[in-house]
Amino acid sequence: MAEVLVYVDHVDGAVRKPTLELLTLARRLGEPVAVALGNGAADTAATLAEHGAVKVLTHDASEYAEYLVVPKVDALQAAYEAVSPAAVLVPSSAEGKEIAARLALRIGSGIITDAVDLEAGDEGPVATQSVFAASFTTKSRVIKGTPVITVKPNSAAVEAAPAAGAVEALSVTFSEKATGTKITGRTPRESTGRPELTEAAIVVSGGRGVNGAENFSIIEALADQLGAAVGASRAAVDAGWYPHTNQVGQTGKSVSPQLYIANGISGAIQHRAGMQTSKTIVAVNKDAEAPIFELVDFGVVGDLFDVVPQLTEEIKARKG
Repeated sequence: MAEVLVYVDHVDGAVRKPTLELLTLARRLGEPVAVALGNGAADTAATLAEHGAVKVLTHDASEYAEYLVVPKVDALQAAYEAVSPAAVLVPSSAEGKEIAARLALRIGSGIITDAVDLEAGDEGPVATQSVFAASFTTKSRVIKGTPVITVKPNSAAVEAAPAAGAVEALSVTFSEKATGTKITGRTPRESTGRPELTEAAIVVSGGRGVNGAENFSIIEALADQLGAAVGASRAAVDAGWYPHTNQVGQTGKSVSPQLYIANGISGAIQHRAGMQTSKTIVAVNKDAEAPIFELVDFGVVGDLFDVVPQLTEEIKARKG
């Protein structure tokens, strides 16, 4: 069976959820071979093997932490040349898409970004994408070279599938450009204790109808009861009510959770483009004609200041 390279997104050996989702998708195409780089790379092996990696290629060097992107591209290219895979899968983060694009250019292959599903085809992997502000769903395949595909978080379920997970050291020679852009400082992001927005299974968002930064505590309270991430519409962010890092939409982040709850959000196309692929969508809005109701699975016509606290209390009571 053909091998499929999976680029591992991890933090000091702790594998992030989008990588485990990639392993699920990779098993549809062939045998997953994971590529783990940097500090703690070898520590990822057990988790990767548990989720289907037949082999784990590892390499640690200071360059991965000290310089931007290019050292990782060098390593992924070395893995590609060592394995000759049927496809290369990369998480669809900002860094992941840059790594994938640079790799595709180097190996003379086509690239597909922001796939939301993958399936095996007679002539290679077929990727499903949500395009044109989520107005259309397309199916595409790469027709030149080895497909390089980035996949959005929450596109597949994480499934345990124990495999050998044999650890092998990857031989990497860094290019002259590897040290071209040096990282001069890092500032850890302040943790809220909530899931990462793009990876969360549940997202609770607030919009213009929240009517002030102080009222986002209502949205946060519901999110905390559900173990959810907090999102915001562009209107709420532009008004200074919530940070841009939490903006959902075409100029913010795209999310595809199992459950998306939109509160006081009208449903402008800019926002819909960032959440329309959510599996189940619930909206609370006092305007029965709000565009958001055109795409919801469940809609509540009502004042969010009445509805959301009641929902939060009901969830708390059922949990207690």
